Amino acid sequence: MTAISTAHAALTTLAAEGGEHTDTHPTISPFMTGGGALVILFLLLWITTRFNRDR
Repeated sequence: MTAISTAHAALTTLAAEGGEHTDTHPTISPFMTGGGALVILFLLLWITTRFNRDR
């Protein structure tokens, strides 16, 4: 067996067994995560525009 076919077999087995697992934590809200990221990006944009007043 080649390394690619061995990796394919391992990933297929892992995908078949992992049906009940979810990647998200029940207390993490996607809206809060996205809103927090948006606020941080707006804050960074505001800081950047304050330092570059001459342009």
